[in-house]
Amino acid sequence: MTERTDLDVEALRARLLAHREEVLADEASTEGDRATVDAGDTAMGRLSRMDALQQQAMAKETERRRQVEIKRIDAALERMEAGDYGQCVHCGEDIAPRRLDFDPAVPLCINCASETKQ
Repeated sequence: MTERTDLDVEALRARLLAHREEVLADEASTEGDRATVDAGDTAMGRLSRMDALQQQAMAKETERRRQVEIKRIDAALERMEAGDYGQCVHCGEDIAPRRLDFDPAVPLCINCASETKQ
């Protein structure tokens, strides 16, 4: 595969790295929200305990989504290093520059992305 000349890969790399740092900073700031809730805490009322468990579950799901986003970013950075960035990982066609500008970590062209959603 050949490297794309119609893309500012360095600008997109900088955006990916900045976004990765933001995601990692968010991860550190919500670590306490994912902590184990003590179900035997008698000082906490039943509704408060249920609320704490719900908050914990939401925080864990948010963390799972962060990890997925970090993997997407890392995969895009690896494609940049390999010289495959900007090409669909499914069909090999070029991904539209506007699509990459919107989401620099996107791995699929619009046609393949549409096919996978159906």
